[in-house]
Amino acid sequence: MTMLDKSLRAGKRAVRNAQTATTNADHGGEMMRAASDVIAARMAIMAEGFANPMKADVREMSLMGTEKMEAMSASAAAVAGTLGDLAARTSKSAMDEMGHAARAASAMAAAKTPQGAASAQMSYAMGWWSRASTQMLSLNTELLKAQADALKPIHAAATANARRLKK
Repeated sequence: MTMLDKSLRAGKRAVRNAQTATTNADHGGEMMRAASDVIAARMAIMAEGFANPMKADVREMSLMGTEKMEAMSASAAAVAGTLGDLAARTSKSAMDEMGHAARAASAMAAAKTPQGAASAQMSYAMGWWSRASTQMLSLNTELLKAQADALKPIHAAATANARRLKK
């Protein structure tokens, strides 16, 4: 793959990351608006229940805790899975980089001239910059995925509750 191809591929990935970040922000805003509506509706339900316990909406009041636990559990499970995968990939990248560094050190030590050592060092440094930028772009992608996965069940619960309670 040529440098131009790599740059184009990285640029497209950066654009997708920006689109994902925008979607995550939109969903976060929707979730916050829905949560505000749900809190307002449930405060009214609780106030009515305290004023007249015989007419309290016990079903809705009991949903308040269970729905939160279900959404938070699903969110935590999604994040745990994504972060576990991310940790494994990051560890592999670190081990791979140790191999690159060892080969570079050997090449520098085996160089016959100072120019040869400098060339080996420069080759390693340029490769490192390329690998580091690729890894950071991948890390950014994975963290955006973790954010989306964490937000999804909470967003779904909040917006569903807001729609249901508006009736």
